Amino acid sequence: QVQLVESGGGLVQAGGSLRLSCAASGRTFSSYAMGWFRQAPGKEREFVAAISWGGGSTDYADSVKGRFTISRDNAKNTVYLQMNSLKPEDTAVYYCAADPSWGSSWVRGRVHNWGKGTLVTVSS
Repeated sequence: QVQLVESGGGLVQAGGSLRLSCAASGRTFSSYAMGWFRQAPGKEREFVAAISWGGGSTDYADSVKGRFTISRDNAKNTVYLQMNSLKPEDTAVYYCAADPSWGSSWVRGRVHNWGKGTLVTVSS
């Protein structure tokens, strides 16, 4: 089991940037692939980005490719989501996730450890 705590959410104007952080505690961080999901008001939770155990592979939703960058620092047990060129449609609660697996399970949301979320609001 791993515990996840997100931070860095807030209010930003369209075109601006935010960096989300997710601090992990518990079992060995480097044994988990890490990622981010989001849920906008009235919508289902959706995959945003994921990164493999050592950071060598990443995957992004088409809606954020070229704007968002996921990274991790295994020495600090932390994963980051750098969000640039934010749009009002990026407004959502962003959830950090962790799972020992890597692959299509992430896009389907089949991961086993979740944070409580951090709210990102993008004003137009």
